[in-house]
Amino acid sequence: MSLNTWLLFVVTVFFVSATPGPNMLLAMSHGIRFGVRGALPTMAGLLSALGLIMAASLAGLGALLAASETAFALVKYAGAAYLVYLGYQAWHAPISETACAIDTGADAVISSAQRFRTGFLVAMSNPKAFVFFAALFPQFIRADTPQMPQWLALGATFYVIESSWQLAYVYGGASLRRWLNSPPRQRLMNRFAGGSFMAAGIALSTVSNR
Repeated sequence: MSLNTWLLFVVTVFFVSATPGPNMLLAMSHGIRFGVRGALPTMAGLLSALGLIMAASLAGLGALLAASETAFALVKYAGAAYLVYLGYQAWHAPISETACAIDTGADAVISSAQRFRTGFLVAMSNPKAFVFFAALFPQFIRADTPQMPQWLALGATFYVIESSWQLAYVYGGASLRRWLNSPPRQRLMNRFAGGSFMAAGIALSTVSNR
């Protein structure tokens, strides 16, 4: 892989990862609810799922989902339903009297394992991710040189960029905690997060593997 090819991959992934989607929305909302440190398990779940998706795409699952309408539809509708469920939860999240109480009460019983699981399931809920990796990575792989080192280099590059953007969204969410110092503002943020997750779920239900 030439330096120019790698730099083109960096630019492509930089803008793709920056685009707000379910993963980044979850990172931001958990940054608001739990702060930077509290959102780290969520990030770990998101990144673990993306690692599995990359491995599955390398193994051919992405091509299978692209070719099979039934398999794609099963993953798609399950993922869409989960995002709508998260949206419902966010919409009806409890309201605290002060910004400092955002991560108390109902949020206090949400363990690190539960945050990890939520991140993992959100990242796994989009079948387009499998197709995306299966279609994107081969474009930057040279067939006449050993492929595994190239796959590892692209995967590591993707992880650095993706985790950086997730952390930026988490910090952005955490910075809003001071602003959320009144019930009306918290309610507004709950409606925004809930509506965004529901919209993402509805949008996901309409995508095609073509």
